[in-house]
Amino acid sequence: MPDIQQRHALTRKLWSRINERGDFPLLSDSLRATISAMKGDDHDITALAQIVLSDFTLTQRVIRLANSAMYMAFGGNITTVSRALVVLGIEAVGHLVLGLKLVDHFQQSHLQLQRLDAKLELNRAMLAGCVARRVCEVRELLTSEEAVVCTLMRQLGKLLCIFYLESEWTQIREHALEYRRTEDEVSAEVLGISFEELAEDAAERWGLPAVIRRGMEPFDLAGLPADQDIVLDHDPWLCAVASFSVQMSRSMTIAGGDVELRERRMRETVQRYARALAVEPEPLYEIMEELTRERASQRFIQEIDDLHAESTQGGSHNAERTLREGMRDLRSLPSEHHLGPVLAMASEAMLAGMQFSRTIVFVRDPRRHTFEARLGFGRGIEQLLPQLRFNEIFSVDVFHLAITNSVGIFIENACDPKFSVHIPRWFREAVPDSHAFVLLPVRADKDTVALIYGDWNSAQLARKILPEEMAALNELARELGRFFGHARTAAREAP
Repeated sequence: MPDIQQRHALTRKLWSRINERGDFPLLSDSLRATISAMKGDDHDITALAQIVLSDFTLTQRVIRLANSAMYMAFGGNITTVSRALVVLGIEAVGHLVLGLKLVDHFQQSHLQLQRLDAKLELNRAMLAGCVARRVCEVRELLTSEEAVVCTLMRQLGKLLCIFYLESEWTQIREHALEYRRTEDEVSAEVLGISFEELAEDAAERWGLPAVIRRGMEPFDLAGLPADQDIVLDHDPWLCAVASFSVQMSRSMTIAGGDVELRERRMRETVQRYARALAVEPEPLYEIMEELTRERASQRFIQEIDDLHAESTQGGSHNAERTLREGMRDLRSLPSEHHLGPVLAMASEAMLAGMQFSRTIVFVRDPRRHTFEARLGFGRGIEQLLPQLRFNEIFSVDVFHLAITNSVGIFIENACDPKFSVHIPRWFREAVPDSHAFVLLPVRADKDTVALIYGDWNSAQLARKILPEEMAALNELARELGRFFGHARTAAREAP
């Protein structure tokens, strides 16, 4: 069993990092507002209606659902959210809002991500949500939105790990490959807590309804009675749908485009869950096949196929294109956006684009007159960051040269004895395996306010940085200056 202290330490680390980066907390506030409005009295009905009306897409979705075939007997031609709330009920609308908030957050995060593994898991989560909704529609059950939320939450633990525990995620993937096990199977060994437990912790912190927390639990297929019909209660049914949907999304997206293998895996998944879902195997398989041809599902499946193909190409990807995609995402954000997520996006774009071993962001502390490592990506980065800081008072070394420069500096052979005099001791002691690295100054109001570092930690990985790649890296650093400039202005104008 994982050590309880290890589990608590891991969750504290996770939620501390989430708060620093300011990403999922925005989702947390949105979920809590929705949950608070699901209480059921008149005031809460009004509050939920306001949440729905604040989002055009959400408004249209609620009204469309109220006018769907399943609800026609209760309503008819419904044109207002208030009437839709009466027809659908507080819980149904609340679950619809929760699901769409999760989906919207995932999709927005998808646009800002450069790492293939993160994009892959997000698309699988979205596809699983499509599966859950279709299963409920086939059974003509008014629980589809509930089932979608349970399905998305089932996968949240893995997504949290990928987003915020990069070093641990790398170890999980390496262990899974080495021992030929799934990432879910080795997660507890690396983290001291399973992906399911991480998701449960998130659900509890956000105060999700008890029915959702129960529906997130793994479904025990082995516990089903043999050779007899099954009628599951509501909570076990949600567990079964969520488990089936997650597994089916993986069966639909087998790497390598092997159609026969995909069909076999889908049939195996159907055979395992058909009795629990109370749907005959052949009709259920046909429904899933039909789902793969629908536009929404096809979009997710195609992107997963493309990601599988890209991951097999190794280093043949276009670094400049990936960097400029990262810049495009930064440019879509307002200057007042929180610095944490912005720096994480830029670092991740560099890591993915250049295939660096590590990226680190040093931020100037004007009170201490130092540059201190605030965040980074790469294996072992958490232990490394506290060791990395330097005084801004000029010294004859490459870091101080970089902060006085207007463009980046590339050190092609950091291990060359002739160059070692230019690398400060504090850095060489902390990062002895850096073979080649780049330093990019971030400037605001003509001052260097941050320094971005990226390296390759072995001679086999290290290579020259092409002129067009260096131009893109410099442009990325200049784009970051916009956010620092706004933060400085806001700090000066604060009372």
